Amino acid sequence: MAKIAYILLCHKDPDAIIKQAERLTAVGDYMAIHFDASASRADYTRIREALADNHQVAFCSNRIRCGWGEWSLVEATLACVQTAMDTFPRATHFYMLSGDCMAIKTAEYVHRFLDENDADFIESFDYFESDWIKTGWKEERLIYRHWFNERTQKRAFYAMFELQKKLGLTRKIPDDIQVMIGSQWWCLRRRTVEDVIAFTRKRRDVLRFFKTTWIPDETFFQTLVRHLVPETEIRARTLTFLMFSDYGMPVSFYNDHYDLLVSQDYLFARKVSPEAYDLKRRLGLLYAATGIDFKISNEGRSLFKFLTERGRIGRRFASRFWETESSLGRDRELMILVCKKWHVAKRLLERVRQVTNVPTIEYLFNEEDTQLPDLGGIQKTLGKRTRHRRALMRMLFDYFETDRLIVCMDPANLDLLQDFATDRSRTKFLEIECKFSDSYLIGHAMRVGLAGQQTQRETLERLLPTIRGDIEHESDMIRDAGFDHHYHFREAAEPEENTLALSEFLSIEPNKAREIAQSDYLFAD
Repeated sequence: MAKIAYILLCHKDPDAIIKQAERLTAVGDYMAIHFDASASRADYTRIREALADNHQVAFCSNRIRCGWGEWSLVEATLACVQTAMDTFPRATHFYMLSGDCMAIKTAEYVHRFLDENDADFIESFDYFESDWIKTGWKEERLIYRHWFNERTQKRAFYAMFELQKKLGLTRKIPDDIQVMIGSQWWCLRRRTVEDVIAFTRKRRDVLRFFKTTWIPDETFFQTLVRHLVPETEIRARTLTFLMFSDYGMPVSFYNDHYDLLVSQDYLFARKVSPEAYDLKRRLGLLYAATGIDFKISNEGRSLFKFLTERGRIGRRFASRFWETESSLGRDRELMILVCKKWHVAKRLLERVRQVTNVPTIEYLFNEEDTQLPDLGGIQKTLGKRTRHRRALMRMLFDYFETDRLIVCMDPANLDLLQDFATDRSRTKFLEIECKFSDSYLIGHAMRVGLAGQQTQRETLERLLPTIRGDIEHESDMIRDAGFDHHYHFREAAEPEENTLALSEFLSIEPNKAREIAQSDYLFAD
């Protein structure tokens, strides 16, 4: 059975560290602690005294003063790993943690998971080929030497960089090393850790190289593990659930995140807010529990993205520069069905096509597999269709040899609606207003990845008002846009009211519009 030695690098909050050590060792696992040399001596003494009788806790005697982006973080990790290896010979796995991490599964689940997966879990992606680094320096981290701390010695850090750059003092990466990159939160098997330590003693050239790279905690272990372990025994993922905001800052978890966290396909989460007392209490009790069946839905990141975007109203309304002078044509008429329930719009579209014989296109800006003619490749992806929407629409008018065309769009595509509304062609909108039951909204959440089959009912119930509000907000934004020729086709309306809207929207006789409006299956879910 797996026996875990947790590698804890920390520098603050002694009470949380003591509780974390007691909790994780209570079920038979181990912990090695490195407390930053620059942190409070009193806090360190307090932690040591509180855990003095816990023989499953070891302290790294070589305390290092750590700085962000420096080799010191890797040095402290290596020292802590060595302490764990020497003190806990029965440890089968070494799991990297911070003081902000907490288990989101039971020890029973964690041990079973590691027993069933004989592999090293570490993000390890090609440094130059992957897009792991989103912005900022890439090659510069490696080919120049970095002796100073970028945050505390900024002037010296950049002065040394500029000097090396000016003098062309670059260096080569060791020939037999393929540099990899990934998160510093890993879980490695004992034999892998032993091989890494042995490698550092044998290959001093590699050690010297990484000592002066920038942010080596994202490259050192990631590179060496990939160099020493067969690819089939590496899982390029972390077992610690963490998210970052749009600004690159770690997302903190609070009391109301318990259900979300335990349903993620991870063993730990980072980072739990110091003020989330109830969340820490519940997760603390969870680790020692037994017999819990976790329902993994894994929708955390999509939920976070969805919910944080709700407060952002800014959208791009202006035409792109290459479309400014383009137009569908002054004599052409584009009719747009706007509906959140795509199946309702498609049914109405089919009835309109049967009655009027006007060419129709379904959700061409929302569904990749929408049936479209071959237009030379512009139609192949949603990205191309959206970027070149006016050119695409002109080509569709030409392909069907018509001056009238009907398409479907989602209410979320406000920028597209706005763009077409400003064209010199005549653009008309028929907004289809539907009723949304809770069961439909749950299904919608699952279709778009906000929830899964295993998402707990409590989570869904908290999510439903937000989804409903989001749909209402989209409709409000369309109304606020003040489009000309904007008609409404409502599920709750009388047939005659919908007949009038259809007649004006399609410019057809009332009897034909009535024939369409009275189709009794249009709004069925």
